[in-house]
Amino acid sequence: MVEKVVLYSHPDCTYSGALKEELDEAGVVYNEIDLSVRPEEWDTLEGLTGGERITPVLIEGEAITIGYHGVG
Repeated sequence: MVEKVVLYSHPDCTYSGALKEELDEAGVVYNEIDLSVRPEEWDTLEGLTGGERITPVLIEGEAITIGYHGVG
């Protein structure tokens, strides 16, 4: 079974761009939620981060990675 991968990003966040580039280079298929386009998703993001407005947030199945840590 393929895990669903979701990336919460924002264009003003250079770490979001870096993570997207790494995911693309690794061939990872993901659903991007750009918070500048979908501001209604901030509440969901804050629920994942304990109230913080931080990007990127990467969800891989049950695993949630807050902030940029690189791929792999």
